[in-house]
Amino acid sequence: MSQKMATREGYGAALAEFGADSRIVVLDADLSKSTKTEVFKKKYPERFINMGIAEGNMMTVAAGLASCGKIVFASSFAMFAAGRAFEQVRNSICYPALNVKIGASHAGITVGEDGASHQTVEDIAIMRALPNMVVISPADSVETKFAVKAAIEYDGPVYLRLGRASVPVIFDENSYQFEIGKGTVLKEGNDLTIIATGIMVEKALEARELLQKEGVQARVINIHTIKPIDSELIVKAAMETGAVVTAEEHSIIGGLGSAVAEVLADKYPVPIKRVGIEDRFGKSGKPNELLEKYGLTAKNIVEKAKESMNMKKK
Repeated sequence: MSQKMATREGYGAALAEFGADSRIVVLDADLSKSTKTEVFKKKYPERFINMGIAEGNMMTVAAGLASCGKIVFASSFAMFAAGRAFEQVRNSICYPALNVKIGASHAGITVGEDGASHQTVEDIAIMRALPNMVVISPADSVETKFAVKAAIEYDGPVYLRLGRASVPVIFDENSYQFEIGKGTVLKEGNDLTIIATGIMVEKALEARELLQKEGVQARVINIHTIKPIDSELIVKAAMETGAVVTAEEHSIIGGLGSAVAEVLADKYPVPIKRVGIEDRFGKSGKPNELLEKYGLTAKNIVEKAKESMNMKKK
């Protein structure tokens, strides 16, 4: 995991790579350098439209283009894509189940110095509550590429959660298999299960190594699709390990932790602890310092893992 690349970089590269399909149109809310859609713009300028700083209008235009048979990628910061344009996403895209993909960059607190106004810690909760919306949170640039490809092939609304900060490349582009709604077991273990999404997948793998030094064998699962979630894989892991920890760069309210807890409450209750942002807004600061401040580290996962294991039925 020596190479580093932001998931937004993977998004831009994937749009350019798969953009030969003439049905694909890319819209951006005057942020193409930041969202990396400029890579597509340079290659296919005739199918790129800068909509200006008007996200609500961009989503409505995206819906109109999709209704005419286009595969539309509408890109902005996650705060504006999920927040400012919520009504248009709900009524114009999800209600008629149109073929619009929302490229939501700069999600979470690793936006860093931009501060609370630009750090969305609630977007997964908002988007997964919408009927017809698929919610994907890739762990690295390779997974992002495959997520974009899957989104193109999928007929319906998709929310792609992307980050600003560079993160280690975890997956091998030549062998990785991506399927919407299917999680991936990255490491086996029978003492507990760590379920992570987005940039926290790397932290989960680090936490597993720390736990291994103490004789604890943790299973690590990457849940890239938060909706529809892989209930079967989650229940199987809970049955085999008896304790679960979730990890996400998002509020613990309504995100991955909530989704996993809902599955287990319905199907196979086991102790579960959640690593995430504890019902707070972000602050301005360097990404790594913010991850430390908000408890989004491998060490925090280890602490919660021990708590979860201690609650196991003896």
